[in-house]
Amino acid sequence: MRTLAILSMHTSPLAQPGRGDSGGMNVYVRQLSSALARSGHECDVYTRAWDPALAAVVPVEPGLRVHHVGAGPLAEIDKERLPAVVPEFTSAVSSRMKEGWMKEGRRPDAIHANYWLSGLVGHSLKHELDVPLVSTFHTLARVKGEGDDDPERRGRAELDVMNCSDAVIASSTVEADQITARYDIDRSRIEVIAPGVDHAFFSPGHRPRARKALGLPAGPMLLFAGRIQPLKGVDVAINSLAALRRFPDAFLVIVGGPSGPQGETELARVRDLVRERRLSGRVRFVDPQPHEMLSTYYRAADVCLVPSRSESFGLVALEAAACGTPVVAADVGGLRTLVDDARTGFLVEGRDPAAFAACAEQVLTHASLAAHMSELGAARSRHYSWSTTASRLLRLCTQLTERAPVRC
Repeated sequence: MRTLAILSMHTSPLAQPGRGDSGGMNVYVRQLSSALARSGHECDVYTRAWDPALAAVVPVEPGLRVHHVGAGPLAEIDKERLPAVVPEFTSAVSSRMKEGWMKEGRRPDAIHANYWLSGLVGHSLKHELDVPLVSTFHTLARVKGEGDDDPERRGRAELDVMNCSDAVIASSTVEADQITARYDIDRSRIEVIAPGVDHAFFSPGHRPRARKALGLPAGPMLLFAGRIQPLKGVDVAINSLAALRRFPDAFLVIVGGPSGPQGETELARVRDLVRERRLSGRVRFVDPQPHEMLSTYYRAADVCLVPSRSESFGLVALEAAACGTPVVAADVGGLRTLVDDARTGFLVEGRDPAAFAACAEQVLTHASLAAHMSELGAARSRHYSWSTTASRLLRLCTQLTERAPVRC
């Protein structure tokens, strides 16, 4: 396989993670496509243009280009309105591919669709171009169960895409089991390929130096990194700080911005919660940061809280562990495969802030436990790399090009 077309319709790998609809998927597409390009393959990423000033094609690095494709208004629009522009985006991507084929001989050997909207596009292009389709969903309507105007419609669309995909990629064994159980997809058609972490940036460091670089005070520091939306549970993080009675000097840093249709409402709600809990001097809201800059926040923290309601993988937990920061995470989804309970961090059943606070308190109270968790977490994170993710995806796509395609 020489050329891979990567579809990321609703959000660009060049966008700032943590803002709007940009999050872990942006990091995934950018890092994976970069790793593929560095292994000598050609990657074309297709995303919807949202600004008239954007170049039609952005050469990111040798072998990797991002195509901004016009569909719908040249403006940021809510993800919930994007299904209406899928046909226009599909047609425009097809034209862009054919243009590259005619002028450069750059025809995709396979398509990798990310998220269900891109899956709908990939479904059509697979039949038009007669190439294999690999789909990664990142979140699933029948697991997530919220945040969509019509989750049942989305669930049916996901099922249609899965049934047409030559392979469905799950980020963890837990997600693979969910796909099998909720969508009745044959387990043999699901490939578990975990995301990676860039160890050049995300690695252990000196906590006092990281605090100084960020202008943060001494004292126990909890960190929440992620988009502010109900799914991510920032309210649990705030209430966990309030429940941390033994450490009145502890503070919480929240890195991220509002996301999705409920984002602004959720941000207002959690700011009100901070005031109600009389935590205004102990909670700091920080705007979304460039991805690599997050490593300094991870290194500065004593504990990273990941209280999500669901996670197909949990990139924040992996990056925090790679930086040597113990993680206290919800016992859900892919987080179960990343956090070794009571060894590299803690998994918490349910959403009781007191339970999260009790686990964080163990880390803050016992320096030897914290050091042991830090060492084991960093060691475990080294099993995850983007080069490994890329090589496994390439092997899968190569195998698929040699097989008869799945037919609807």
